Amino acid sequence: MKAAIIGGGVIGGGWAARFLLNGWDVTVFDPDPEAERKIGEVLANARRALPALYDRALPSEGTLRFTDDMADAVKGADWVQESVPERLDIKHKVLAELDRHAPAEAIIASSTSGFKPSELTEKGARCIVAHPFNPVYLLPLIELVGDADTCGAAQAVLREVGFYPLHVRKEIDAHIADRFLEAVWREALWLVTDGIATTEEIDEAIRMGFGLRWAQMGLFETYRVAGGEAGMKHFMAQFGPCLTFPWTKLMDVPEFTDELVDLIAGQSDAQSGHMSIRELERLRDDNLVGIMRALKHSGSGAGGVISAHEAKLAQAGMPVTLDRRIPQGWTDYNGHMNETHYLEAGSKATDRFMEMVGADAAYIAGGLSYFTVENHVRYLAEAHAGDRLKAETRLLDGEGKKLHLFHTLTRGDGTEVATVETFLLHVDLNTRKTCLPSEAVQTALKEVAEAQAGQPVPEGAGKVGR
Repeated sequence: MKAAIIGGGVIGGGWAARFLLNGWDVTVFDPDPEAERKIGEVLANARRALPALYDRALPSEGTLRFTDDMADAVKGADWVQESVPERLDIKHKVLAELDRHAPAEAIIASSTSGFKPSELTEKGARCIVAHPFNPVYLLPLIELVGDADTCGAAQAVLREVGFYPLHVRKEIDAHIADRFLEAVWREALWLVTDGIATTEEIDEAIRMGFGLRWAQMGLFETYRVAGGEAGMKHFMAQFGPCLTFPWTKLMDVPEFTDELVDLIAGQSDAQSGHMSIRELERLRDDNLVGIMRALKHSGSGAGGVISAHEAKLAQAGMPVTLDRRIPQGWTDYNGHMNETHYLEAGSKATDRFMEMVGADAAYIAGGLSYFTVENHVRYLAEAHAGDRLKAETRLLDGEGKKLHLFHTLTRGDGTEVATVETFLLHVDLNTRKTCLPSEAVQTALKEVAEAQAGQPVPEGAGKVGR
């Protein structure tokens, strides 16, 4: 699959990274002589952050190419993403050229945050809106607006690279999410203008309060909970009268004077000017990865999208039970992977092995599982954030109630960094006592044992289950 990115700024670079890290070949057109450097920096952040969301490896990275010829950029493309500046005259010119040169079956989409499809196509070019959110390589939401059939085809493509495509029912200026952002932005400008709060205090109000709720529940579900046992009707009855209060200035915007710009810019510099933009981006990405990985456990919000995408990722056959990048959050004050996370990696390898032999989520929901009794970890070499970590699993004993596994963890260069030996017993979750696994699981374990028969006992094995 090939994607053509037209415009290599922050958004275009994010699109390029998302496609590239999901195995697509990407060609970028941008007349900016600094485009290659800028996209290289975005891609470096993406390589650091996106794989950290997953417990399975993303596909092998595609090839990245730059060109100064727009027709060359879109040649053979399956997806064409226009991310040029938000000026309708520029977009009309670019979209007309894309329509002439792109393959007839290619999806042509615009990253516009405000223009409607009818405005983009009024000169005759074909196009839908596919509006992303920064950082595009991490945040899953894409607002799709336009022709229903084209948007339907686009949804399928976007899901394959880990996005959450939301088809907007009717076209409207600024779509859905940016209308909320614009409302909050207007109120924030008034709070600064009127001397009520600084930029830092406003940001604290969001990130210490409702921002945390919105990440997992959005707006309406948050207010449903606020209504207590009586639910949404009670909430609306209680707080509905507030809608008549003069709390908001949505259509009354402070004059954008030089003084206001200087005031806000000065407060922003005081708030975070001690960090470079790239440092702020990495801090943002690390925090997003942590939040989104936490949401994976419950399947809430963006976490559910990541889990669904992860389930589709190609997984090597037996005995590879873990293949992923080491996230920044697994490192410690020594700058390398912390000891606790070697055991976590081994635990995830055990979970994957259980899935492979049929002791998966459905099996556990049926009342049967394996409980860990003992672990032994050997630390052999350092591993760092961004390193590819792979586990190969040897079945030492799978007879009866026992499950004795030996995981060998290696870096991408083949260096063994640790071994995790684990001993488990099969348990009836209703009685919480040991019992034999199902016949299907016993058969699967026997097949693994036969496939691995004759292999030497791994060095370091035999520390548990004796």
